[in-house]
Amino acid sequence: MIISVICPCYNEEKYIKHVLDFFLAAKPDDKELLMVDGMSTDGTRAIIEEYSSKHPHIRLIDNSNKYVPFGLNIAIKQAKGEYIARVDAHTEYPANYFEKCYEKSIATQADNVGGYIYSKGRTNIGKAIAVAMSTKFGVGNTEFRTEAVDAFVQTVPFGFWHKSAFEKFGYFDVEMMRNQDDEFNYRTIKLGGKIYQSSQIQSSYYVRDSYKAMAKQYYQYGVYKPLVFKKLNNAGMRLRHIIPGFFALYIISTPFAFLFGIMFGMFCIVPFILYMLLNIYFSLSQRNNLIVKLLTIPAYTLLHLSYGIGMLVGLWKWRKR
Repeated sequence: MIISVICPCYNEEKYIKHVLDFFLAAKPDDKELLMVDGMSTDGTRAIIEEYSSKHPHIRLIDNSNKYVPFGLNIAIKQAKGEYIARVDAHTEYPANYFEKCYEKSIATQADNVGGYIYSKGRTNIGKAIAVAMSTKFGVGNTEFRTEAVDAFVQTVPFGFWHKSAFEKFGYFDVEMMRNQDDEFNYRTIKLGGKIYQSSQIQSSYYVRDSYKAMAKQYYQYGVYKPLVFKKLNNAGMRLRHIIPGFFALYIISTPFAFLFGIMFGMFCIVPFILYMLLNIYFSLSQRNNLIVKLLTIPAYTLLHLSYGIGMLVGLWKWRKR
């Protein structure tokens, strides 16, 4: 068998059918799908079981620990394929996705290959969040979110590996409830491996459709990012990773500046005014309707603040590591 496709899931009854249908339609035919379910309580398991009863190469695997890294490791160890492809329930892939991954893996001899993600939203707020997650003002120089390039990079989404990569670099770190893909990719590079991003490998990711859900997601990213760097002695750290932490610290501390006088306090809010001017400029200069443009302003701010606060919490939480 050439490819084992792994999809961790939990309560994804709204999205799971399109993953299953995509798998059945995609090439090559010589592949299997391992749906690793975190013991869903909605109709997810019933849908998977219906498909697997008709298609023996679709398997439902229980992940009693629920969290993604546990599920990934369980599935990798049970996979029969020469190559491992990870997919996500909230993402849409072109029919040639696996073929392109396979081609680029052979051509580049990279230990992991991936591509560019088009961030999409289903509602106006979702579209605003998608903009914030796909610009350099929003996420810095995160290549797979901001530009379709052909280059060796730090990390790629989802991942496509030769199975031997897990023998060389180990499995996913089960302590990483978030950022487990970043930790694995940074570890791969630190140990001499290569990560390649191809402009021919593309997918569409549906973002959260509420500010609250997006803020929770990025807060969790922030909390676990310091743990990634602590585990790997700061391997993979970039300026974009730490700026939101300074931004959050600045926002939290600025009100106290007025204790030292009105003039000093006013001086201290100048950086925030400049930030908001940039925020407004990037929000209004996008190609969307006016409502989405206006909704992007708080999306940028919440993304930066939630990630930054999460990072401050993470620095405290993992300080003894």
